[in-house]
Amino acid sequence: MGVFGIGTNTNELDSGEIKGKMYHIACKVWFTSTCSPRPLSFKFEGDDGTMQIVRDITVKYTEDKKYSGIPSKEYGCEAVIGGILHGFKLIFYIEACKWVMIVPSL
Repeated sequence: MGVFGIGTNTNELDSGEIKGKMYHIACKVWFTSTCSPRPLSFKFEGDDGTMQIVRDITVKYTEDKKYSGIPSKEYGCEAVIGGILHGFKLIFYIEACKWVMIVPSL
């Protein structure tokens, strides 16, 4: 415990609102022996209405987060989509067992 209570209750911090364009995705996941999900590939509907498949995802980091009080896991990722390398976040909402992709706003 820090002086004046600094550093207490840090496990209950909320990460605020998600910034960027959200896409609901169907994600193919491998669960490790410790029950940690690892995204392998996913499908999503693009802005033009076509279904796109993203494979060969590189996960740069993983963080446990709470968005609006909802427990989730955030994955900072890179992958080639449409022939261009893109950076994006995948968020797994643990209780709902739901995945979304967040693309940074320009």
